[in-house]
Order: sequence, then structure tokens, then C-alpha cells
Amino acid sequence: MTELTFTLELGDEKAMIALGQHLASAAEPGCVMYLQGDLGMGKTTLSRGFIQSLGHTGAVKSPTYTLVEPYEFAGFTVYHFDLYRLGDPEELEFMGIRDYFTATTICLIEWPERGSGVLPPADLVITIVKAGSGRLATLCSQTTAGAVVVTGLQGVG
Repeated sequence: MTELTFTLELGDEKAMIALGQHLASAAEPGCVMYLQGDLGMGKTTLSRGFIQSLGHTGAVKSPTYTLVEPYEFAGFTVYHFDLYRLGDPEELEFMGIRDYFTATTICLIEWPERGSGVLPPADLVITIVKAGSGRLATLCSQTTAGAVVVTGLQGVG
């Protein structure tokens, strides 16, 4: 599998939400996405755009204290993880982490480096950094499923 990389300039929160919407339209159940970036870079905003574009009408907040928040849709579930407060990757084993990663789930994982060695590999790694007054999002596929998502974003932006 050839690694595909795509970079987008995102000027504001609205653009971050739109990226989440585009990702949701291209992602298939079974996909694992790592969301990397410092505090305040827009990882949860991107997740909100993703989840709400699938039809969720309630709030989408960062599951910083609960570690994971499920969102049920027809035929699949999106799990939004925030591992910022995770003390040790082994804590994920106690919560049954492997049960979350199935062919009928999409997993969005903020702070994946905190779960290193326990989390499954990502299909897509999204790295968000500050760029002027906006953000720069770099999407890098790690698998064929990730490449499908990146290819679906060509022409966006």
C-alpha cells in the first residue's frame, strides 16, 4: 500500500468542521483515525463535524474524563476517544479497548500516543498544527482504508 498524504489549510473553526464532514462522507466502518495535535488545535471540533454530519443532533464534547463516548447510527457506531488524561496505556486493557475496534465501528482517537502499544494501528493519521491564525491539517494514510479516505478528500479545500 502506498502512503498517501494530503495537506489542507484551515482558516477557522468552520473549516475544521467542514473537514470533519468530508472525512465522515469518505470513511467506512472499520476505520481507525488518529487525531494528533497540541491542546486547542481543533481535534474535538473536527470530531464534532464528523459526528454531527452523520446525523447526531446533540452535543459532541471531548470525552476527556470518560475516555470514550459512543455515537450510535444505523448499522455502525462511532467511538470518540480522548486519551489526554490516560495515565498508562495498560488502563485501556481494563476498559476492554479491543472490543471497540470492529468492522462496524469507526474510531476517532485524540492523543493516540498515550495509548501506544495497546491501540491498533491507524488507517489514517491526521496531524493538526497552528499555521498563522488558522491550522494546517496533514492527513496520512497508513492502510488501503485510509487511502480511500484521503483520495475522497482530493479537491477539498
